[in-house]
Amino acid sequence: MSANAQHNVDSGEIEKFSLLAHKWWDKTGEFKPLHDINPLRLGYIDAIGQLAGKTVLDVGCGGGILAESMAKLGAAQVTGIDMAEKSLRAAEAHAQEQGVGNVGYRCVRVEDLAEERPHSFDVVTCMEMMEHVPDPAAIVAACAKLVKPEGTVFFSTINRNPKSYVHAILGAEYILGLVPRGTHDWQKFITPAELARMCRRAGLDVVDTKGMGYNLLTKVYSLNGNTDVNYMVACKPAFQAV
Repeated sequence: MSANAQHNVDSGEIEKFSLLAHKWWDKTGEFKPLHDINPLRLGYIDAIGQLAGKTVLDVGCGGGILAESMAKLGAAQVTGIDMAEKSLRAAEAHAQEQGVGNVGYRCVRVEDLAEERPHSFDVVTCMEMMEHVPDPAAIVAACAKLVKPEGTVFFSTINRNPKSYVHAILGAEYILGLVPRGTHDWQKFITPAELARMCRRAGLDVVDTKGMGYNLLTKVYSLNGNTDVNYMVACKPAFQAV
């Protein structure tokens, strides 16, 4: 096993996002899809996790698009973590520009933070991140350790099947140019069944699942029941699940 795999960090992925760090808050640039889907992610998380007054952790926060929006919505304190320091600097700069004082950022592995602060957060989010690491199950386990017993954990990723290859790789990267070429590796995509299994092994129960679709005509994203490509799940610690 490589050193990168041992530390569950892919240096190639870190470098890829570091090179784009100055573009995180350009809503017409490479990260436009994340800005476009952020209201959907935020609404879904708030509806189930009820962010007001909560302590929140955003794992793999990148430039802070979701983390900052959760802070603005009323979370008491949001912590964003990522291994790309340049992305974190972009996140900090934007939060300062916006006067958002209840969000902070750290360059730390989620596994290390789980050892440092177990059961510390009401809400833990890990969105569009697990398909970029060598061992996604370890990420799930760390998130499960970080959430409070009565808290909620949210994951989003991309399904692995022929349709997701056509939509997320050929369509999004090569035909429509929604994201830069090479953003994703289809083999690293995660099926809902695989993610549910990771969650169960980590002591989490999946309590809700939503698909996310993109309308080519209207260029609008929406939540639906189709998990063939992009999807989100909400989880509760097993003994708290309903």
